Amino acid sequence: MAQAERKIRVLVAKPGLDGHDRGAKVIARALRDAGMEVIYTGLRQTPEMIAAAALQEDVDAVGVSILSGAHNTLCPRIVSLLREQGMKDTLVVLGGIVPQEDIPKLKEQGVAEIFLPGTSTQDIAKFIRENVRPRE
Repeated sequence: MAQAERKIRVLVAKPGLDGHDRGAKVIARALRDAGMEVIYTGLRQTPEMIAAAALQEDVDAVGVSILSGAHNTLCPRIVSLLREQGMKDTLVVLGGIVPQEDIPKLKEQGVAEIFLPGTSTQDIAKFIRENVRPRE
């Protein structure tokens, strides 16, 4: 099936002990409304659980929502686990409260983009659509 015919599959994940998932649910709904297939992991996932779900669901992108401040620990671990599983082209994006000074290092570690509070859901969907790599 050609990429144009196939829906983009996105795993929306909420790692760590943060119990606030309203934003993740809003993003999941917005990506569905934008025509993507979305799997939401629920709260309090470990990086290992997220990577396993991404592999099992054969997703094109992983959207991580973090408000707890643990992004510098959790995101690189998620990226590393995905790459170890052979998901080298899986797009990883992060949304949440992330200080500006942390953004360059997160991008160096494999996070494709960081969406801060106030980013429109259309911009997030557009970024994912434009940056997911076509499958063969």
